[in-house]
Amino acid sequence: EVFQESFKPECHHFNGTERVRFLQQRNYNRQLYLHFDSDVGYFVADSPVSESAVRYLNSQSEILEDRRSAVDRYCRHNYEVSTPFLVGRQ
Repeated sequence: EVFQESFKPECHHFNGTERVRFLQQRNYNRQLYLHFDSDVGYFVADSPVSESAVRYLNSQSEILEDRRSAVDRYCRHNYEVSTPFLVGRQ
């Protein structure tokens, strides 16, 4: 048997960087089990199995602060770095 865990970070930009949403989904064997949504500000369980993991992650202030700061550190930063290249190619 093969067990696979993966995560997928996404940035959703609305009107440039005026409103930005960071979403990180975690999958286990292709099943979504939890996600972090910057609009909500904490981890959310997507299956009953992940409820204890979500309780743990939400109790860790360092982890929450890291994910909350991803909007600026990851999304806005990459938008600003990529925009001149992407706009120039149109």
